[in-house]
Amino acid sequence: MKYYLCILIFLLSFSIFSQENVNYQKPSNEILDLVDVERAPGVLFDDQKEFMILLYRDAYKSIEELSQEEMRLGGLRIDPKTNIGSRTTYYNNIKIKDLKNKDLEPSEVSGMPENPRLSNFSFSPDEKMLSMTHTTNEGVELWIVEVASATATKLTEATINANLRDVINWFEDGKHLLVKMIPASKQELVNTKTAVPSGPTISVNEGKKAQNRTYQDLLKNKNDEFNFEQLAYTDIVKVSLDGKQEKWLESDMYTSINFSPDGNYVMVTTIKKPFSYLVPYYRFPSETIVYSKNAAKVQSVLSVPLIEDLPKGFMAVRKGKRNFSWRSDQAATLVYTVALDEGDPKNIVPFRDEVFQLQAPFDGAPESLLKTVNRVSRLEWANDNIAIARDRWFNSRNEKIYLFDPSGSGKEAKVIFDRNYQDVYSDPGNFVKNRNEFGSNVIQIQKGNAFLMGRGFTKDGQFPFIEKLDLLTEKKTRIYTSSYKEKKETISDYDPKKNEIITRLESPTLYPNYYRQNLKSGKLNQLTFFENPFKSIQNVHKEVIKYKRDDGIDLSGTLYLPVGYDKASKEKMPMIIWAYPTEFKDKSTAGQNTQNPNEFTYPYYGSMVYWVSKGYVVLDDASFPIVGVGTEEPNDSFRKQLVGNAKAAIDAVDQMGYVDRKKVAVAGHSYGAFMVANLLSHSDLFAAGIARSGAYNRTLTPFGFQREERSYWEAPDIYYTMSPFMHAEKMKTPLLLIHGEADNNSGTYPMQSERYFNALKGLGATTRLVILPKESHGYRAKESILHLLWEQDQWLDKYVKNKDL
Repeated sequence: MKYYLCILIFLLSFSIFSQENVNYQKPSNEILDLVDVERAPGVLFDDQKEFMILLYRDAYKSIEELSQEEMRLGGLRIDPKTNIGSRTTYYNNIKIKDLKNKDLEPSEVSGMPENPRLSNFSFSPDEKMLSMTHTTNEGVELWIVEVASATATKLTEATINANLRDVINWFEDGKHLLVKMIPASKQELVNTKTAVPSGPTISVNEGKKAQNRTYQDLLKNKNDEFNFEQLAYTDIVKVSLDGKQEKWLESDMYTSINFSPDGNYVMVTTIKKPFSYLVPYYRFPSETIVYSKNAAKVQSVLSVPLIEDLPKGFMAVRKGKRNFSWRSDQAATLVYTVALDEGDPKNIVPFRDEVFQLQAPFDGAPESLLKTVNRVSRLEWANDNIAIARDRWFNSRNEKIYLFDPSGSGKEAKVIFDRNYQDVYSDPGNFVKNRNEFGSNVIQIQKGNAFLMGRGFTKDGQFPFIEKLDLLTEKKTRIYTSSYKEKKETISDYDPKKNEIITRLESPTLYPNYYRQNLKSGKLNQLTFFENPFKSIQNVHKEVIKYKRDDGIDLSGTLYLPVGYDKASKEKMPMIIWAYPTEFKDKSTAGQNTQNPNEFTYPYYGSMVYWVSKGYVVLDDASFPIVGVGTEEPNDSFRKQLVGNAKAAIDAVDQMGYVDRKKVAVAGHSYGAFMVANLLSHSDLFAAGIARSGAYNRTLTPFGFQREERSYWEAPDIYYTMSPFMHAEKMKTPLLLIHGEADNNSGTYPMQSERYFNALKGLGATTRLVILPKESHGYRAKESILHLLWEQDQWLDKYVKNKDL
């Protein structure tokens, strides 16, 4: 790699490419008609399934919205005028359907603010009220909706501080809320563009290893520190339903606020100094204190230093107590985890983690509950004697699910599932939960049985299920297995007492809708009636095809044929492959199929399915496994496997008689874009490629990327071999590069595409770079998305469909 150092420096010195002055464009009508549609609402249910909340929003933001002032500080993106995340998704209408009367239409909520921009929804403990924020041009207000009457009421003026999230927390009585508000002491922010610096910015390291990912939007100087502090500072205020306010805690940089299940205690976490220029705000120092519901300090339970120097590896954690939370089955018991390997994956120990509990008032000796072989990933509570723990270990892909007794009985925890977590065919599902006397979700136990809802992937297709698990004998009894072969079913809730499910049904032509079903009678009661907005492609042929890679690994993809295509004609059409590489540690799980041909055909901005309306075959979500067995890591043979996946996909569709092999394009986003650039550099399989928001030089992410744990200095050949930038001279295929100007994803900053384009241009490749103003890693503005589709359409027409003209 050192031989290329001079070349790289030379390439990096290139000035940016010649410009084209292009205004925002729109794609052809065939595509435009599929983009400009009204989207169905989001759906919320109360626990008793008596009411259904329908949340409506626009499908896209506008470029004007994205152009509002934005501060990027400590990993956050904040609108400093309104004091809320600048990329917040807003809803603009709410309807409520009374499920007790199936003949009633959903009711419009009365009393709503003008031009609603709603977010931060939260049910009250009794679920009679729904709280939310409304963002005006001046700031954020607190509103509530009385569910039964579908009536909205404003509780505060635009004084809410939503910059650090966790904005609204309900008191147990359902009549008061704890809310973050802008303090009167807030100072005017520094204009960092015009501020005169008082000195240089200096970072220091005194011999410690601090191997961190390439985070974006970090603090850069003292002015950033000042602005972050001003935007993070909040008062915590108690607000009653009649709008009365009482300051609960004085100003500080509060992040999380969590009531105990009984509502008598509140756990509050506060950011402390020093700040960091290397890591985001959630790794700044912090202190966690438990208060009474009357704001009296009870106990400081956790103090965390600045976390800049974690050990190497995805399973690394900091030393000491971590992951404090409340036991949902008890009134006021804290639980937390401690790493027994000092947080360092390289330390070999019989148990990686230990879980402790601490009873109120939190000043006594903690009680050990269990030790886990891997790193604790989730704790779930049922009652005094039954709890579930899950652990995971990335390097082996192992997951264990433990049944344990948290009562202190001394019973040994029992492993009830021990599996590869990437093995979707063996996935036992998730435990069914219900609300207990505290209004908290706990595992539902009925006569010694728990219940599991699973997605139901099998080698023969997807058949969601519900199982009863005898916790004493571990015997599983199947209660329900979906029998749909022409529809896809998604079970969202199960009530063992009523033996009822809330489920969602869809097909390629039927939009997903919710139903209530009694499992004994089989009777279906439809709850929503959303229509298919994509009628122009509803009759497109769609199937999941299965094929093999040359090394025998099973692959699959969802194949779409063009609108109006006559299968009998076997006319060879241009094709687009959309894919995303995934790493595995064994061949059997790599070959499992998780695609369902009965899934509704829903084109979205990132989808290539639009092009079935333009005469293209589309192979969507084509399998691109990258496998490393035993001591071999997946990336050790990344390029070879990548090309093998692509060749197998093209061969499979070609054998069906549908594709012109000389007119195949490949497209991908993020790591999929990285895939595209590699495929075009190291194969001659494609006529053109589209790479969006990718990273192309892995030396710019030297402490790991995607699922690669090794650093550049440990595996320089891997970084070099996998980096398309290092092989730019091999690019002979037209490549369209697209990137958001404000990409905040780790490692995929816009410079990746700019430098790669410069290299390709300098070496004479056919390429085009489109930078979308104001856009992040995913694209939000309607103007951007329409232009994106236009760019892709022009590229595909020129270099794929009409390449011979």
